[in-house]
Amino acid sequence: MEISERKQRWRDTNALTPEKLAAARLALEDIRQGKDVMNTLRLHPLSGGLTLSKAALVAAYQQMVKNGELLADSALLDKIRMKPVRTLSGVTTVTVLTKPYPCPGKCIFCPTDVRMPKSYLPDEPGAMRGLEHNFDPYTQVASRIVSLENLGHPTDKIELLILGGTWSAYRRDYQEWFIKRCFDAMNAALIPGPSPEGGRELSPSPEGRGARGEGESCAPGELLAAQTLNESAPHRNVGLVIETRPDEINLKELAWLRYLGVTKVQMGAQSLDDRILEMNKRGHTVAATLRATSLLRAAGFKIVLHWMPNLHGATPESDRADFARLWQGYCPDEIKIYPNQLLANAELYEVWQRGEFHPYSTAQLVELIADIKPTVPRYCRINRVIRDIPSTNVVEGNKRTSLRQDVHDEMKRRGTKCQCVRCREVRKADVDISALKLDDLTYQADSAEEHFISYITPGDGLAGFIRLSLPDPSSAPDIGLVDLAGAALIREVHVYGQSLPVGAEQGGAAQHIGLGTRLLAEAESIARAAGFTRIAVIAAIGTRKYYLDRGFERGELYLVKALS
Repeated sequence: MEISERKQRWRDTNALTPEKLAAARLALEDIRQGKDVMNTLRLHPLSGGLTLSKAALVAAYQQMVKNGELLADSALLDKIRMKPVRTLSGVTTVTVLTKPYPCPGKCIFCPTDVRMPKSYLPDEPGAMRGLEHNFDPYTQVASRIVSLENLGHPTDKIELLILGGTWSAYRRDYQEWFIKRCFDAMNAALIPGPSPEGGRELSPSPEGRGARGEGESCAPGELLAAQTLNESAPHRNVGLVIETRPDEINLKELAWLRYLGVTKVQMGAQSLDDRILEMNKRGHTVAATLRATSLLRAAGFKIVLHWMPNLHGATPESDRADFARLWQGYCPDEIKIYPNQLLANAELYEVWQRGEFHPYSTAQLVELIADIKPTVPRYCRINRVIRDIPSTNVVEGNKRTSLRQDVHDEMKRRGTKCQCVRCREVRKADVDISALKLDDLTYQADSAEEHFISYITPGDGLAGFIRLSLPDPSSAPDIGLVDLAGAALIREVHVYGQSLPVGAEQGGAAQHIGLGTRLLAEAESIARAAGFTRIAVIAAIGTRKYYLDRGFERGELYLVKALS
């Protein structure tokens, strides 16, 4: 694989040498004794006034463990792991990008770059990796797994996030091939030998296909075989996410997404005001968004809605009113707040030049988001509050990519607090299972009664939760999937804290202490009391064995269980 100049510099900086290994041995022993990581690295300098990098320290740890020179020590690895936040939500996210392809939308705010899928720019961090790998799914997934492992992160539970605009607009043979190749990478992404940095390297891509427009299809049964292999693979898929438009969701699409293994769907709602949608040439109505969320919920998918303040025609006051509509029937499980950003290669730029559009200032955005963030229900997670678009692309308006921190600082000044899932998850905090409180937050979402069942610490930290959906037989859409006939639905089971390897235990960690099993039992009890005789779960490929071990059986597209 061709390595970019930037990556080559990184490799040169962090490649292990005898001098670096000697310094790492001393540093690791000091850190094990409780000394601060960064101070310790400065106490063991290299020649030329250089300091051992954390990446090199992690690589040295891994090589020493592999060679039998050091016993694996999860507590030590926790201290030296780079960017631990990437796996503090219990899973390891790997983002891949689809190839450039026409989008059915004509939105005036979307940037256009012929090198990229619609709405993405080549210098966005995740998108940059896609371009660097020529949008090949195998090498994108495999290289990301290698990078994360070399930084000290566990990679056996992978949430695969597929970006690239409107997934449903791509040809289905390309979709099937793309996901199959992602599974190929998760099934066999690493080879035994060490890289020059002391970590792992990418294995050759089986079948060698992946160049744009070449071999982008797979034979019948190949995807199923790759999925079956992944059930016990070293890198199991515990979530598969695509992004699409509300007007692309229909009954056939639901069954197709399940065939592919999709468990979560991101949709661009953008606004819940038809006037604003029309002014921005969004191409669908508010009714289409409500219907799409209703269909996805009835099929058990987790729902992520994108919401955009500062669209053409909106004001801070209208945005506040619009945000409140999200919790009236739509009730997304997660949201991404993406403030509209004025970019030179979007049609909106011409509107701005005519003086018809005015971007909010950073101060206006901070005030707006600080107002609405505390209103987010406890069952919803705010994933993002701004896109990763580099400020050099923004013509006018907010250019700060640290907007989330700015908002948190403003809320702290006001004395307000956000109660969304992301702000409450336990992350690295120790969990005393005997002190946890079981909570059942019930709410109505269009045609289903939703139960957000969670375990909460005495300090209101979220240790784990389950999303149980009880469809209303009189109003829930009939989606024609036999597995779900008359069944209650488990749409998500999630236990928080630092992601741990499958079967691993760690004192005080929320993962692997039985919370998932307890949450399942509580969900089954609630569904049974509500009159349901069957329960189904939208299991990701790599979590099937977990549910099969707990009494579920294989259906056509879901795992199902009789409630006796």
